[in-house]
Amino acid sequence: MQEANSYRKKLESGEKAIGIWQMYPAPSISRSLARIPGLNWILIDCEHGNMDDASMHEAIANISPYGPSPLVRIPDAQGWMIKRALDAGAHGIMVPLVSTKETAEYIVEQSKFPPRGKRGFGSPFSMTSFGLSSAADYLRQANDSTVVIVQIETEEAVNNVEAIAAVDGIDVIFIGPIDLSNFLGHPLAYGEEHPKVTQAIDRILKAAHKAGKKAGIFTGNPEDAKRRAEQGFDMVNLGTDVANLVSNVVQGLQKVQNQTEVAPAKGGGY
Repeated sequence: MQEANSYRKKLESGEKAIGIWQMYPAPSISRSLARIPGLNWILIDCEHGNMDDASMHEAIANISPYGPSPLVRIPDAQGWMIKRALDAGAHGIMVPLVSTKETAEYIVEQSKFPPRGKRGFGSPFSMTSFGLSSAADYLRQANDSTVVIVQIETEEAVNNVEAIAAVDGIDVIFIGPIDLSNFLGHPLAYGEEHPKVTQAIDRILKAAHKAGKKAGIFTGNPEDAKRRAEQGFDMVNLGTDVANLVSNVVQGLQKVQNQTEVAPAKGGGY
């Protein structure tokens, strides 16, 4: 299973894990993204994306055969949501708005089979995305092969980030910069990054690495992804499928209209 989880392998190798958000509920989009050479992971966004349970299952099934790891962001830190994502075959889950050590511990507990956790066993789908033919093999290997990602997005979370990062079973500390800036009172949507937001991002990055965990951050375009990777983040993305579609059409239209100065799409903050 660990060999099949290209995302985990990339992080463990020390290389940068570069991926993209999928928000449209279309198997053809999942397959098209999954066939892009070099793309390491695709996050199926069930929090802000147009993704229901069936769309999540279809996306995972259409991503996993091509190499990139299908990750799922669930809407909230609820046990049944964690179970549905992992039972569908997600190689990892991302949980938004995690602000305390206790919530992080609960997420790990719900993500792992006994005796390490309290995850129920019985899905006939989860093994398929790892190339396994036996549910028993999945049961034996899942605890060490799937990835748990928690998002730091509130001031409370920043204040608790060292304790959250220290929780055994948390693999990646991930920053949602837009929500983080909103909770800190300095929305990025209004302009430049405020020093308070910059300081919080630096603190989160350092806390993750000090605890031996990986650090990720949402990046809305390639320029931002490159900047954050150079800053030391281990996981970055090339925006979202929605933003890239719109940006490509806008830039193409402007070029046809002889407007050569095209600003890169911000991509939204997730």
